[in-house]
Order: sequence, then structure tokens, then C-alpha cells
Amino acid sequence: MPLPMSAPCIALIHATPLAMAPVAEAFNRLWPEAVLMNVLDDRLSADLALGGQLDEPLTQRFIDLASYVKQAGAKAILFTCSAFGPAIEAARQVVSLPTYKPNEAMFLEALEASASSGALCIGLLSTFAPSVPSMSQELLAVARSRGSTVELVTACAAGAMEALATGDAATHDRLVAERADELVHCHVVMLGQFSMARAQGAVAARLGKPVLTSPDSAVRLLQKSLSAAT
Repeated sequence: MPLPMSAPCIALIHATPLAMAPVAEAFNRLWPEAVLMNVLDDRLSADLALGGQLDEPLTQRFIDLASYVKQAGAKAILFTCSAFGPAIEAARQVVSLPTYKPNEAMFLEALEASASSGALCIGLLSTFAPSVPSMSQELLAVARSRGSTVELVTACAAGAMEALATGDAATHDRLVAERADELVHCHVVMLGQFSMARAQGAVAARLGKPVLTSPDSAVRLLQKSLSAAT
């Protein structure tokens, strides 16, 4: 039976351990009172790459993970793994809890920033190439639902995620910052993976533009959502 908690319990479901530290740091800085539950299935990305598509068994794993954390007492769920949008949507429908895709909050903030400034160009920088098509589709779908028309420019820092996985954070940050040059004409830039948050300062300094990260945006949205529900 779930234990009673004085603060809301938020489940963080990860496909890679690289995402765990950035979101924990964001919560510690922006919402330290939140109670966090971490669940890791580090085969998700590998199995997606192996199968080449987001099939029914893989989608069911997302539903099972979401159902598990709900039974354990979670009041909201944040998936930190990109490239699994339809599976996260399926899980959201089953568990009937506030359930967010990793970049959902960041997309909203990017669209709000572009609307307030009258800008039309948004940049998306990634370190995991298979996530780019689904993230692009999600952002454009959100823009259409809000009646907005934006130009989305994408870039992928090849080798950066692999460098970080081997402990070479300096190379990761350098590769991300260098590839960000392709987005210099964009009005706001988004860092697509949670593990990229550490490079936010380097990218912002290089471009001189607003740079959004998934962890910070997600924490802000979760705090707002759960505070409104209480």
C-alpha cells in the first residue's frame, strides 16, 4: 500500500541513466519539496533501435511502467526519454494521471517565447538522432493546436551522447556547443535530451539567444499543474 506523503510524489521514468542527474538537479533547484520516484528501463532506447519502430509490445511496456508508479502512489508522471511520444500518450490515457512527455513543457515555453517576441524560428538541438522526427512532429502539432505557425530548424550533435556515456562530459559539451552554430539564426533554441541540460550555459553563451532545457521546463510545468490541483 502506498505510504502517505506530505508533498506530491512524482514518478520519473527513464530510458537512460544519463537523464537521471539532470532532472534531479532541476528539482533540487526549482522544487526541492517534491518527492521523487525514479524508475529506469535502460533497454527502451536499445530495443527501439533494434526493432526500428515503436511497436505494440514496446508501447505496452510504457503502459506497464506508468501503471506501476501509479499503484506505488505517484500523483504525476514525467517520462524523460525522447522518441516515445505515442507510447507515452497511450500510457497517459490508461493511468489518468498528469503524465508528460519529456519535451512537452519545453515546447510550450518555446512557443510562448516566440509568440511574445513575434519570432517565428525555433531551433531544436539533439544528441539522439532517432528522437528528432518525433520531437519535430510533436512541436509542430502543439503549434498548430495553438494556432501558431513556426519555422523549426533541427541539428544533431553526433557523438555527444556517446561521449557523455563514457564519462567525457567536456567533449559532450563541446560537441553540443559547436553544433549549436547551425541554429544561430533561430530566436530560441531547445536542447532536446535531458542529458544535454549541462551544456545550456555553453550554448547560451555561444549563441546569445534564449536556450531552454527539458528538465527545467518540465519541473515548472509539474509544479504549476499539481499546485493548481490542490
